[in-house]
Amino acid sequence: MRNPLLDTNFEACTKCTICTEYCPVSEANPAFAGPKQSGPDGERQRLRDASFYNETLKHCTNCKRCEVACPSDVRIGDVIALAREKHAKRSFSPRDAILSHTDFTGSLCSSLAPAVNFVCGLKPARYFMEKFLGIPAWRTFPKYSWQTFRSRWFNGAPPQDEYDETVSFFHGCFANYNNPSLGIDSVRLLNALGAGVRLLEEERCCGVPLMASGFFDDAKKNALANKAEIERALEKTDKVLCASSTCVMTVRDEYPDVLGVDNAAWRDKFDLLTRHAYRLLERGKTPRFKPLEITVAYHTACHMEKLGWSAYSIELLKLVPGLKIILLPSQCCGIAGTYGFKRENSETAQKIGEGLFSDIRDSKAELVVSECETCKMQIEMSAGVPCENPVTVLARALAG
Repeated sequence: MRNPLLDTNFEACTKCTICTEYCPVSEANPAFAGPKQSGPDGERQRLRDASFYNETLKHCTNCKRCEVACPSDVRIGDVIALAREKHAKRSFSPRDAILSHTDFTGSLCSSLAPAVNFVCGLKPARYFMEKFLGIPAWRTFPKYSWQTFRSRWFNGAPPQDEYDETVSFFHGCFANYNNPSLGIDSVRLLNALGAGVRLLEEERCCGVPLMASGFFDDAKKNALANKAEIERALEKTDKVLCASSTCVMTVRDEYPDVLGVDNAAWRDKFDLLTRHAYRLLERGKTPRFKPLEITVAYHTACHMEKLGWSAYSIELLKLVPGLKIILLPSQCCGIAGTYGFKRENSETAQKIGEGLFSDIRDSKAELVVSECETCKMQIEMSAGVPCENPVTVLARALAG
């Protein structure tokens, strides 16, 4: 059986420390030694003696900016994640279970959405969550939709058989439970580009929140279930698309590198929706856009930076008449999925995002655009500006 730690190429580290310079946590939290020290340096010690493992590795957000910066292509974030999987102390946390098991939490909260949304806004409920769960009382929660995207789809999706090609759609948890309109917008945009859409017969959370809270076994179960569904979908379509940068990065890269789930046969067929949309444009599938006279600020989410595919979304947005686009400096917002929802990380999360929040406010943009759903939560709460996926902006601009 392969050793995933050896596959991360950590011995190629030249100790240049550029990863630490790019690490948003190292600057905000001195308790974190930094990617080099926690990753390659630490792993050399941990392989000799497990007692060298240090619980400060939990401060890593897995933003992947260290990997983007590394000139030797060391998968530093994976080294740290695998070390946590192997050595971290395990103790059950109700908060971590609630935050990370998004399918269970999402299905329950959606079925009770009006009540859940109301209660989560009450001060006594927030006090309870901070005191007994460790979720900051000032943290805002995403609203749940009483009708999921999947239920809307199966109760009235437009016919999808009349298009030149058909693609499969991996909607992700956020679009399903919190923001069904993103799923609807994704279908509208693909239809306008001449592509019909089908859903996976069954879909589970990509697993990234589970890994972040130490539930690696559950994450692998999800990965194996999704692998089977993706392979089944690819028997009928050529591509599986997703609008979430984190879901795409996780399924393509974390499945084989962290969870040991082989996706080599179809990795390149699991794609970011805006990337595939751009390629449809290159093939002459040009939708008609109506003018949108607004100013938007484009935020490159951390996992989008890792994928390196921001240009596809930006070029698509440039096609919308009247849309003024401001490109923000690429920087972390701090929330890192469930990381910023944990009381012990909240101060670090906000400190990391201060520069981004300031840039957004200074831009005077009416809307922020980003492919990451938790960036949306953090930006709307901390910068006070609405944030949408580029797919939503493009769908809003569709004529007719």
